[in-house]
Amino acid sequence: MFENEKNFEIKLGNEVLKVNTGRIARQAGGAVLLTCGKTTILATATRSKDVKPGQDFFPLTVDYIEKFYASGKFPGGFVKRESKPSTEEILISRLVDRPIRPLFPESFLNAVHVVINTVSYDGVNMPENLATIGASLALGISDIPFEGPVAGVTVGYIDGEYVLNPNKEQQEVSKIYLSVAGTMDAITMVEAWSNEVSEDEMLDAIMFGHEQIKQICKGQKEIIDEIGQEKLEVEEIKFDEKVVEFLDGYEKELKKAILVPGKLEKQEAVDNLGEELLGIFREKMAREIANEKMQEKELSDIIDQLLNKDNEKNLEYYEQEFGKYYHEMEKRIVRNLIIYEKYRPDGRKINEIRPISAQVDVLPVPHGSALFTRGETQSLATVTLGSKDDEQIVDGLDEEKRKKFILHYNFPPYSVGEAGFMRAPGRRELGHGNLAERALKAVMPTEDEFPYTVRVVSDITESNGSSSQASICGGCLALMAAGVPIKGTVAGIAMGLIKEEDNYTVLTDIQGLEDHLGDMDFKVAGTKKGITAIQMDIKIKGITKDIMKIALKQAHEARFNIIDIMEAEIPEPRKQLAENAPKIINLRIDPSTIAVLIGPAGKTIKAIIEETGVDINIEDDGRVSIFGKDMDMMNRALELVKKYTLTVELNKEYEGKVVKLAKFGAFVEIAPGKEGLLHISEISDKHVKNVEDVLKEGQIVNVKVINIENDKFSLSMKKVNKELEADDISK
Repeated sequence: MFENEKNFEIKLGNEVLKVNTGRIARQAGGAVLLTCGKTTILATATRSKDVKPGQDFFPLTVDYIEKFYASGKFPGGFVKRESKPSTEEILISRLVDRPIRPLFPESFLNAVHVVINTVSYDGVNMPENLATIGASLALGISDIPFEGPVAGVTVGYIDGEYVLNPNKEQQEVSKIYLSVAGTMDAITMVEAWSNEVSEDEMLDAIMFGHEQIKQICKGQKEIIDEIGQEKLEVEEIKFDEKVVEFLDGYEKELKKAILVPGKLEKQEAVDNLGEELLGIFREKMAREIANEKMQEKELSDIIDQLLNKDNEKNLEYYEQEFGKYYHEMEKRIVRNLIIYEKYRPDGRKINEIRPISAQVDVLPVPHGSALFTRGETQSLATVTLGSKDDEQIVDGLDEEKRKKFILHYNFPPYSVGEAGFMRAPGRRELGHGNLAERALKAVMPTEDEFPYTVRVVSDITESNGSSSQASICGGCLALMAAGVPIKGTVAGIAMGLIKEEDNYTVLTDIQGLEDHLGDMDFKVAGTKKGITAIQMDIKIKGITKDIMKIALKQAHEARFNIIDIMEAEIPEPRKQLAENAPKIINLRIDPSTIAVLIGPAGKTIKAIIEETGVDINIEDDGRVSIFGKDMDMMNRALELVKKYTLTVELNKEYEGKVVKLAKFGAFVEIAPGKEGLLHISEISDKHVKNVEDVLKEGQIVNVKVINIENDKFSLSMKKVNKELEADDISK
């Protein structure tokens, strides 16, 4: 035991969560080792000593890292070490970041880095279930001013019962897979995938999770109270009185600018007013500062000196304070408009959806395409169909898995009118893409129903809020246009919230400004049968069941309206694939014939692929898929596959080739690797003295299988000839 080492236990459903501190990572601000079963994570939280000069945002970074050694595996690739985070690690990092971010004081701007390492994994207890708890404890026992504790759990819904932290097998059969986080008093984050469940079922799942969260938070608080450090004192936000007095006099002008129609036009009006007022304020403050120095120089010289760019540092403080309060005033005006006047910046009603346009077949070559536009947010969605070779291989702590349905979300700078750089997708893009993928996955056909690998791409070409939900709508339209037999039309909508003490307003279809200045972004996607995905992020300490109930009700109504618009463009998936879409032929073969089909070192299957130009996939259970664009070549490949995988049947006739002669008969090959004995007595009704008198090697003959014993079979020519003669007589 180390000097300050402590051990605790927290009840986690039917499991016990073991907490160890003071043994590992003792130089971090706060560090805990959490163990459930044989799964262990190390969570640390550290802050910077100072705030960078001029910084006006809170730089929180959460990194969730899965060490391959945790499950006794080597990392893939040539280097054999962990490199950049996987998509799964990034998504779990976001699941931790989102519930803890609202729980820091608004005035706290020190950099905070939370790192969660999975160092042991038993394949049963999921490390992501421990991640938020670990982050909360590490922050709680540190001196970082974190207003937790917070905890996260997952919830399943199996056979009408809610299940806490379902394992992999339970997740496969669960109607809901919900990640929910919260404090003792409220919910702070929700993310869920489901199979068209009702709003009540989803809400009950959230509240079931929150009841478990309360107990976990209680256990955390006991630990923090015992070993937690004294928290860093943080000053409350105070705006300069001179700035407040000056800007409050221009509230009407700013309100007028905020109500200008159009996103870019509105922003330009707000920015132009800000620049104009800043110029007036700078001169005003320059005069005031100059008045204090009247005894040193003439007033006009001092003013010129202060306004000169080389001497701007004299006014730097006031300029920074001006920018802070100008943004705060904009926020206050927008929020007051909505919560007290029930009026939105673009003139819509509280539950009104922006104008929608839905179009399919907007691109000539992709297998499916659609353009979905809602207000100033637009998604260009495409669908590509591929073979099993196109499946995405996902490697992690568990066994390698393959994905047949993929959705990629792209957010280029031009979509918001900015000049920037095209880089690899960031955390936001991956998160939005994952949400849209999960929302649509619930209605995707099974592999037996539709054996294609499907890739959807949503390129956001315009954005003013809710681009992930536009991706869901656009992606669904493109799937239907491509002829993918999805089980229902899926639409997504984002709900917002403005809350001041006990007063609140829930908004339908929030735009960018309402998202930026509001308290909640609650995305809900689904069909007319039920919800397929939800995601909720908030900026306040938490929200109640009543608020979520209202948000889900408004989202339900909006979703139905959007689906009606989408189905007016394309009411159901097309029955036919696009002309240029690849084609698939599926068949089943006897698994015992797979080795023959593949051939030594893959010689046979490679020869078929080379001859026909198709792709062939063979499963261990005997499923074979032939994939290509030329139907003639696919049929030729099918013929060859059947030939090599032929199963010999009793009393069935075959065309074969004589491959070897013997005194007692001949060996006839009816398929590659399938040779049967044609006894001399079965060649003809007439007496055959020498086999060579009737047959020769390479000769093609018709034979009938008259006996099968183990793997050997006997053939007859004369029985085939008799049947032919009988047919001739009957005619």
